[in-house]
Amino acid sequence: MIDCREPARLVAFWAEALRYRPQPPPDGYPTWRDWYLSIGIPPEELGEGDCADRLEDPTGAGPRIWFQPVPEQKSIKNRLHIDLKVGGGRGVPLAIRRSRVDAEVARLLPLGARVLGGMDAPENDHYSVQLADPEGNEFCVV
Repeated sequence: MIDCREPARLVAFWAEALRYRPQPPPDGYPTWRDWYLSIGIPPEELGEGDCADRLEDPTGAGPRIWFQPVPEQKSIKNRLHIDLKVGGGRGVPLAIRRSRVDAEVARLLPLGARVLGGMDAPENDHYSVQLADPEGNEFCVV
């Protein structure tokens, strides 16, 4: 579960970032909104739209993620930090890992990510870029 202000916005971002897909609503319900209403969630708590607030790994291997709406904005550093591992690990030459990381960062920026910093330490055979998602949650591309 990830607390957020705008679940639909983060579902769209993280679906692309993780190569996941929005999780369909439970059987028998055309939208998540219909399901939430059926379990007694008041309409005023749901806002507008179909309330799609969950992701799933299309392969079934990764965890499902629920984006829980909360009223407050993010105000401190994350307690959970996600690394998107695209470089291939230390068995891959650093120049190739750097190129892969930079390509992934370039893919994520138009989706709403922003660069916070990076670590370029050739002496440690390491390269990564720290980003923030559209609500400011930090993660790294390594």
